[in-house]
Amino acid sequence: MDIFNVITLAGGLAMFLYGMSAMGSGLEKLSGGRLERILEKLTNNVLKSVLLGLVVTACIQSSSATTVIVVGFVNAGILRLRQAIGVIMGANIGTTITAQILRLSDLSGDNFFLRLLKPTALAPLVAVIGIVLFMFCKKAFKKDLGQILLGFGILFQGMFSMEAAMEPLQQSEAFGNFLVTLSNPIFGVLAGAIVTAIIRSSSASVGILQALSSTGKVTYSVAFPIIMGQNIGTCVTSLLASIGTSKNARRAAMVHLYFNVIGTIIFLIGTYAIEYTIGFSFWEMPIDRGGIANFHTLFNVVVTLIFIPFTGLLEKLARMTIRDREGVDIQTVNEILDERFLVSPSLALQKCTSTVEHMAALAKENFSRIVVLFDKYDAKAIEYIRENEDAIDRMEDKLGQYLLKLTQKELNESENKTVTELLHLINEFERIGDYSINILESAEEMYHHKIAFSAEAKRELAVINEAVAEIIDKACTCLVNHDSIVAAGIEPLEETIDRIQETLKNRHIERLKQGKCSVEGGVVLLDILTNLERIADHCSNIALYILDYNSDVSLFDHHEYLKSMHEGSKEEFNRLLSVYKEKYYARI
Repeated sequence: MDIFNVITLAGGLAMFLYGMSAMGSGLEKLSGGRLERILEKLTNNVLKSVLLGLVVTACIQSSSATTVIVVGFVNAGILRLRQAIGVIMGANIGTTITAQILRLSDLSGDNFFLRLLKPTALAPLVAVIGIVLFMFCKKAFKKDLGQILLGFGILFQGMFSMEAAMEPLQQSEAFGNFLVTLSNPIFGVLAGAIVTAIIRSSSASVGILQALSSTGKVTYSVAFPIIMGQNIGTCVTSLLASIGTSKNARRAAMVHLYFNVIGTIIFLIGTYAIEYTIGFSFWEMPIDRGGIANFHTLFNVVVTLIFIPFTGLLEKLARMTIRDREGVDIQTVNEILDERFLVSPSLALQKCTSTVEHMAALAKENFSRIVVLFDKYDAKAIEYIRENEDAIDRMEDKLGQYLLKLTQKELNESENKTVTELLHLINEFERIGDYSINILESAEEMYHHKIAFSAEAKRELAVINEAVAEIIDKACTCLVNHDSIVAAGIEPLEETIDRIQETLKNRHIERLKQGKCSVEGGVVLLDILTNLERIADHCSNIALYILDYNSDVSLFDHHEYLKSMHEGSKEEFNRLLSVYKEKYYARI
């Protein structure tokens, strides 16, 4: 085996890994995040958890990806540790599907359909269909399906390249002697674990072993311990993913490790006990792809069946390894927007959307608490409001960074549109929070400087506060429901608030001129009115972004839309403007 064979082997492995990644990415986009949403809704039924872990992993072709997502879910508090254990077990079974697909190369016979099913014929055919769908179809569904088929074809071409590169090993005496050393179970397990840890994929390392079996020199005694070690090596990905996470997330990664290590020990003891007492007739016979695939599946199914009754013990072992300290872990925005979710853009966008909705809820709550302070000052309430504002600021900062990282992923048109919308919305809600804090500071100034408004000013302020509370509520509602009807009703309310604010400013200036109000109180009230009007402006912006997102028009012109409404060309706008004038403006 010369340097050119090594280059061919490395290229084949690269194609294999890329093909597997392309298949998984295509399946993930085709699912639209549904697989991850199923994981979120797990119950305490361990059998259902195992089944779901199996199905998800079989679809995305990577137990490492499933386990990383599970670690992220546990870190975010979506899954409990006990639920995660079942999913991890199922993921180990699901990852064996790749090996079972690769065994198709062993099909033999002259029948046309059998020959068609052989990867040497099927892989190029599937790849051709895939590239046609991917390059010439415009619909996202067909393009994603094309990517899956293309990945399938590339995966097998990589396998063929690896097999071709390993052909010279058939005649190599040194290679045969090396394989004899791997029949030692300790060396075999270590070799499997190290190779898998390096390439970060048990499916890929099993694929390499299947390619190596084409030399006819890999025996059952060599393959068995290597396959067990490969299951241990795949734990490296989840262990790395758990660094810097909550205790339960790190425990989930440890469960993955313990499951495979203890399972390997049990299987080694059982397998070699039978070999040394009864003996396996096939022990020193060459193993083929099918034998490797079957043992890989058998190992994971049997170990899962052994551990299903002992999930509680696995959880206890993980808790003993990573012990609780005094105090309670506090869930942070960083845990909710876990970077592990970036492997699934549709899922990451769900988390971003829910975080923006939480920002909106905090902004709405803060405003409702602030307007009460003018009647009843409460230091504890102010502390609570400021904590909420800090949370809003942290969310805005984290969401901005997270969404920018998401733009570096492969997104479809709808996902790109959502990212753009969310980047606009987080800025709007952050500004609403800032203007609310400005009003809070006005309340603090009034309290500390013993400033009081006249009865007339209080009555007028109560009216505009009520109108602004309604527009914030509408902005939050149209955000959560993406409701164009609610969004369209915000602009006439914003226009009403603008007119109220302008009228109240003019009246207050007249009161100041007539000496009916103190200068200090007048300045504070004018500041409050300005901040209220700006909050309404940002609510209007939010409505426009929702309308833009829901619009079928590729370029939604915000200015033209507003201009047409303000010029009276929109019947519904005029009707609602009349309603809000009666509801609020008429009262001042």
